[in-house]
Amino acid sequence: MPIKSYVLHYEESKREELVKGLQKLQGCEIIPAQNHAVIVLVTETETEELDNKLYHKLLEIKGLKHVSLVSGFDTK
Repeated sequence: MPIKSYVLHYEESKREELVKGLQKLQGCEIIPAQNHAVIVLVTETETEELDNKLYHKLLEIKGLKHVSLVSGFDTK
């Protein structure tokens, strides 16, 4: 089961739009920073294939400027 965490940077004044898009994705926990222009996203999927699909859906969300993988592991 792949579990990954990302730091997301968003376009100026696009935070709410990005959060709304992220809320539509299954298998995600969204943690907006209170004092910085970033969002921490933790994903958990059943397979590497589902993880890959989730990642590509993430990249399609409007307002996303940059995504950095912070940590990832598989619980096989």
